Amino acid sequence: MRLTVFRSNKYIYAQAIDDAKGITVAEAHGKNPSEVGKLVAQRAIKAGVKKIVFDRGRYRYHGQVKILAEAAREGGLTF
Repeated sequence: MRLTVFRSNKYIYAQAIDDAKGITVAEAHGKNPSEVGKLVAQRAIKAGVKKIVFDRGRYRYHGQVKILAEAAREGGLTF
């Protein structure tokens, strides 16, 4: 399981992906990275996921990506 992040000029997207099955377990997007992080964590936990790997892709762990990750941790995900 991994939590991926995509950032556009206006929005930030997060997906919890099960690579073994090739499915997206939970997703969230919006303008506020804190809300997106909490929402994707809530949806992932509802789907039975608590431990996950944070995949920041090409983005540095800074700014919006960091805020999203911290909010996902506060929401109950462990990585």
